[in-house]
Amino acid sequence: MTTLSIKHLWKEYGDQVVLENVNLEVKDHEFITIVGASGCGKTTFLRMLLGIEQPSRGTFLIDGQPLPAEPGPDRGIVFQRYSVFPHLTVLENVLLGLELAQAPLLGRLFGARRRAAAAEAEAVLEEVGLYGARHKYPSALSGGMQQRLSIAQAVIKRPKVLLLDEPFGALDPGISADMHQLILRLWDEHKMNIFMITHDIKEGFELGTRLLVFDKVRLDPQAPGAYGATITYDIPLGVTHKKLYTELVETTSRTERFHDELVPPA
Repeated sequence: MTTLSIKHLWKEYGDQVVLENVNLEVKDHEFITIVGASGCGKTTFLRMLLGIEQPSRGTFLIDGQPLPAEPGPDRGIVFQRYSVFPHLTVLENVLLGLELAQAPLLGRLFGARRRAAAAEAEAVLEEVGLYGARHKYPSALSGGMQQRLSIAQAVIKRPKVLLLDEPFGALDPGISADMHQLILRLWDEHKMNIFMITHDIKEGFELGTRLLVFDKVRLDPQAPGAYGATITYDIPLGVTHKKLYTELVETTSRTERFHDELVPPA
């Protein structure tokens, strides 16, 4: 069982406020999708869940304990860019997570322990549809297959929490639909909590059990960093309708325009 409790959380970098007064309660086995304009702290929130960022203020508890100050095997992550090792085969990429955990000094297993770990890795590759490509290198895989490999890397340690940072943003629509079915199946089978950032509000509505909208309630052109984003909508699955969808699109577009006016194009 994994629960998350956040109370009055703030994240600041010097004078810049990224997140302000975020409050959230998440129960076991929820699928949370997160949308919001660029620069509204969505990725910062995910980085805090992973443990590579710490809150400036507030309470952040996982299973009643303070958020660990570093990443751990209980939290896996998948990025938009495929985080795979090009010099390792598909099987070796997935096997590496088990080897580093079981043999941290050498990073390598031998004999019966390696055979057992390889069988476990092959079972995960079967789950994500890559068993037949297990001896190939990432360069021989399509974009969708590489993302399946990234997901296999993330779930091999059976994490309690899986973090997805726009994992399907670079994929074609047809491939994205297949990936949606894959991630929903893994979520159900492994009973994980999932937090997924997406820029596609429609995708956010279609996946998961709750949709969170991060946005800035206050916008000051003279001091753009003075105010941070918070959770402005917390929407249970199944209660959305066209009017609310339109409202969210218009709200996030407003903040996008504000951000674009302040940051000139490169």
